[in-house]
Amino acid sequence: MDYHSPYFFGYLIGFTHLLGIVAAIHALLTVRTAQGSIAWAMPLIFIPYITLIPYLVFGRSTFDAYIKARRQANNEMRNAIVDFNWKPWIQEAVAARRSDAYESLRAMPKLGRMPCLANNMVKLLINGEATFDAIFNAIRAAKQVVFVQFFIIHDDGLGRRLQSLLLEKAAEGVEIFVLYDRIGSHALPASYVDKLRAGGVQIKAFATRGGWLNRFQVNFRNHRKIVVVDGVKGFVGGHNVGDEYIGLKPPLTPWRDTHVEIVGPVVASLQESFAEDWFWATRELPPLILPESYPEDGVLCQLLATGPADSQETCSLFFVEAIHAATQRVWITTPYFIPDEAVSAALRLAVMRGVDVRLLLPSRPDHYTVYAASSLFAFEAVRAGVRMFRYTPGFLHQKVVLVDNEISAIGSANLDNRSFRLNFELMLLTVDEDFASEVEAMLSDDFAQAHEISSEESKETHHLQQLGMRVARLISPIL
Repeated sequence: MDYHSPYFFGYLIGFTHLLGIVAAIHALLTVRTAQGSIAWAMPLIFIPYITLIPYLVFGRSTFDAYIKARRQANNEMRNAIVDFNWKPWIQEAVAARRSDAYESLRAMPKLGRMPCLANNMVKLLINGEATFDAIFNAIRAAKQVVFVQFFIIHDDGLGRRLQSLLLEKAAEGVEIFVLYDRIGSHALPASYVDKLRAGGVQIKAFATRGGWLNRFQVNFRNHRKIVVVDGVKGFVGGHNVGDEYIGLKPPLTPWRDTHVEIVGPVVASLQESFAEDWFWATRELPPLILPESYPEDGVLCQLLATGPADSQETCSLFFVEAIHAATQRVWITTPYFIPDEAVSAALRLAVMRGVDVRLLLPSRPDHYTVYAASSLFAFEAVRAGVRMFRYTPGFLHQKVVLVDNEISAIGSANLDNRSFRLNFELMLLTVDEDFASEVEAMLSDDFAQAHEISSEESKETHHLQQLGMRVARLISPIL
């Protein structure tokens, strides 16, 4: 074949466009949202030589084979867990249903796969130093089993402190299980993992599996952050393991983030979430521990674990329900603000009901395209009556929701399409006035250090910046 013939290049271009049309049809049939379908289909039709490979890697948001395999693995895990005489929460779940606070959650018990549980103790951990001091102290006191799961683990100062502590506890005979996301922790050197493994730590990477094509897929990521010690104490929130999360890496310092420490029956839910992910990575169950007793009183909690294998868009529905539940206020902090139409509509309707709707965003970008898209959505929200703020001291990474004077949620989910439909996320819902008042005080301090976005700011934005924002918004469904 004459590869220099003009006919060859004509055939090649024609074949590429044919593949682009096929991929565009696939996008229309499989991408979950109309906006996402259009965002992929148009460039696949007109510029397939640029978009075919990115679509192969990023765009196939509904891998039937993957989702089927993940659901099967979850079912296998739940069947296997029966042998553990698991589900310690029946009594606490009954107590939760008798509580007046249970009604505040409305659809949440049905939305999540895990029940609302009474008699929990929760502690707010503000920023990295408080978070990792608490986590490291808990691991030092471990006697039996430690679960550690993060989206990002860096081989830096904080990462090596965690490594040394885990090796120390493994040497003492404590069983250590570590799970990290392969994409989020792509910079983690093999030597870091090998050293832990050689020291007796069981460590695995979470990655998409199943089918030859899926090995090229990087869009599904496990964004959860979990630490559980001896089945008694758990941690969940926004921090990953890296020096930036304790404010040691300019220009994003100081880093603003939030975690929560948990003691009580909901820690069993946290263990089950970790067990699902570990079972997916290894086809083995980690040891699950039930404490001999729980606190006799405490607060109502529900763990909401969401992911692309859910039968519904659980994460997006969580935000919609939380906003609809508000009668007085809904305050949300998120580093990325790319809402879908349902969330945008819920925010606008809340404003119309007279609800105090506030969102806190970072003033510094860590991802410029996402920041540009977030800015345009923020301007539109301001024009709809939503109060939008930008946190000025440093980078804001916390994911917190406060509804009225009783309901709060802290975890890993961002207000964007990736968290809504692509990532595995985790949010801890707490119904308690005292804890909500602590969250309110924390967020009030954050808002006091923030700049409120005015409607005039959008008019003052340079035309080239506006163009960049609109281009970023065009591709926002696939970010």
